[in-house]
Amino acid sequence: MNILNDFKFGKNIIGVDEVGRGCLAGPVFAAAIKLDRNNFPEGINDSKKLNKSKRLEIFKVLIKNCEYSVGISSVKEIEKLNILHSSLLAMNRALEKINIKDHVILVDGNFSPDSNKNIRTVIKGDQKCISIAAASIIAKVSRDLFMEELSLKFPNYSWEKNCGYGTKKHLEAIKKYGITKHHRRTFSPIHNLLIN
Repeated sequence: MNILNDFKFGKNIIGVDEVGRGCLAGPVFAAAIKLDRNNFPEGINDSKKLNKSKRLEIFKVLIKNCEYSVGISSVKEIEKLNILHSSLLAMNRALEKINIKDHVILVDGNFSPDSNKNIRTVIKGDQKCISIAAASIIAKVSRDLFMEELSLKFPNYSWEKNCGYGTKKHLEAIKKYGITKHHRRTFSPIHNLLIN
């Protein structure tokens, strides 16, 4: 991934990405991160293209060496607002916790979380911009750790492995044990199970 893709937008960059939109359980997480143009970890890539151990390795380097923040949108908010608006809300919450003055904010996708900020949307940004890829790693690992912790209270759903996504095993567990307060009732696989 070419770091110059990011800095063609400006000298000071913040990357933003979210994770968990397609899950059947758990909140949406978003991360915002500042990368130093001259000093950033090797191996940064879209979090979906890295295995779990590599993601965790890069995550540890990023949180030690970079200014970052995480925003969360709850299952209740997802149910009330819809997944797109909840994702944008999580992004805004991440941006509220980091100094954005004099920075260009690069956001993955084609929707901006806030029209009042200096934001550039980048379709497939997690594959094109290293700052967005770094944000995707922070968001993904943060959410995975959250779901692993949650799985200790709800061991039947294997969230430590599926992170709330609709795997076969997760769907079978929902059929067998029902849903929890952490499941997204408005998402069609769960909604369909509830009405049948």
